[in-house]
Amino acid sequence: MGREEEIIKERLRKLEELRSKKINPYPAKFDKRNSIKDALKARMNASIKTAGRIMKKREIGKIIFSELLDYSGKIQIVFQNEKTEKKDFDFFEKYIDIGDIVGVEGKVFKTKTGEHSLLVKKITLLTKTILPLPSKWHGFQDKEERYRKRYLDLIMNPEVKQIFEKRAEIIEELRNFLLKNNFVEVTTPTLQPIAGGALAKPFKAYYNAYKEDVYLRIAPELYLKRLIVGGFERVFEFAQCFRNEGVDWSHNPEFNILEFYYAYIDYEDLMKFTEEMVCNVINKINKKMEIKIEDKILKIKKPFKRITFEKLTKGKMSDEIFKEEIKKIKEPTFVIDHPFEMSPLAKIKDEKTVQRFQLIIGGLEIVNAYSELNDPLEQDERFKEQVRRKEEEKHEYDKDFIEALKYGMPPTGGFGLGIDRLTMLLTGSSSIRDVILFPFMKPEKENDKC
Repeated sequence: MGREEEIIKERLRKLEELRSKKINPYPAKFDKRNSIKDALKARMNASIKTAGRIMKKREIGKIIFSELLDYSGKIQIVFQNEKTEKKDFDFFEKYIDIGDIVGVEGKVFKTKTGEHSLLVKKITLLTKTILPLPSKWHGFQDKEERYRKRYLDLIMNPEVKQIFEKRAEIIEELRNFLLKNNFVEVTTPTLQPIAGGALAKPFKAYYNAYKEDVYLRIAPELYLKRLIVGGFERVFEFAQCFRNEGVDWSHNPEFNILEFYYAYIDYEDLMKFTEEMVCNVINKINKKMEIKIEDKILKIKKPFKRITFEKLTKGKMSDEIFKEEIKKIKEPTFVIDHPFEMSPLAKIKDEKTVQRFQLIIGGLEIVNAYSELNDPLEQDERFKEQVRRKEEEKHEYDKDFIEALKYGMPPTGGFGLGIDRLTMLLTGSSSIRDVILFPFMKPEKENDKC
């Protein structure tokens, strides 16, 4: 029997013994009055009632030192003979293992070494764990395993939790900026009858109730523009989107974007608005107008640099060349005026290009935006041309959207921002999987688990 099997067997034995003593190892609630952060800030001798996960445990004579972790931090907890009730001291010593979740009551004090600690007077078992936690340095550094078992990654690597806390802050700041600018947040369909809104291959599904094929949305674009037709002038959505394509360091088939539509402005106005929004979120998140890219500090200032698509790609209309060239761009840069053929939903600027821009920062495309095509006859012809080409990754003909445009959509600027990529940028993450809580993983084979 291996070491882990022995640990599991012993924990199951403790579990059975607890139940035989009528002690519930999984109670329904606990009156957690303080966070560990509260305890760390509390004055000496303050009474604390908190809960969390046991991360360390060591006995030195008649004293047991342990570490308690919750969402806000960790604190040393101490069980001392004669100061902790004997039944609680004995209970912790005999039944509590690393990984167990407990509730504790006690007083704040400082140890002889000056460490802010909690002298435990009473302990309550809240969750008895069966599987042992992995060793941080020897058992849980493999990236693939950390993605598969993100719950363990969050327990063992506190810096990972900080990434997702920052992600939540980024979304909050973006939302607040738009709300302050009189935008309305909306929700549009994730399941759509037609795969439209971007040049990409969709995921296909089947709607049993209607006996129809449907698609997970590539983008919320066509529905958001229907709202502009309907009289909304500023709308936005944080949307989960799906594109049945490759996976690499900056692409994931399931991803999150912020899209908004702003009536009566064009892409020039939209670039100014984008500068304000991006600078606002960088300043709020980093507390200064700078970001760190590849161990270098990059100062952020307006206006952002501009370069045409043609100049960037040396006159070649190639998405692959474009992707390679933008990796070299570090400072915030608008790549503007894309080829007509690459932008089926954008307004024409001249005979070759459209009114479109992409914002590049740190070698990543963060934003894609353009002056929206609102001529229904021209949009109708563009959709039909794509159908004639019968290309798998192009729009299908969306009759309802064309009908909506015929009722009239005002001049509008449309904007899409990659939440995952912006989070990569502001957290210094090297892979998009590092900023997605549960990235889809190729299923493990049974013999891989042995």
